[in-house]
Amino acid sequence: MPTPESASFLAKKPTVPPTYDGVDFEDNVAVHNARDAIIREQWVRSMMARLVGEELGKCYQREGVNHMEKCGVLREKYFELIKERKVKGYLFEEKNYYSKSA
Repeated sequence: MPTPESASFLAKKPTVPPTYDGVDFEDNVAVHNARDAIIREQWVRSMMARLVGEELGKCYQREGVNHMEKCGVLREKYFELIKERKVKGYLFEEKNYYSKSA
């Protein structure tokens, strides 16, 4: 059962998508919010890969010789998540962003 989100948590939760689409680069607050959302999304992906890896290790240890059958779902999920596990930052995306309307 999920826990209810407090008002202070909801106040800190980003309201912008983790991209530069639609961001006016003249507006410093909008750029900062986009940067924050991008970094936050990268950290969430990194921590998700870490948690799935820990669960995969526990499954391997628990299942022993049957780990190939029993831990297949976790293994596939982990292989998907490690592709984008690294926190890269926002600078490359920001410097190489071009407006699709231009």
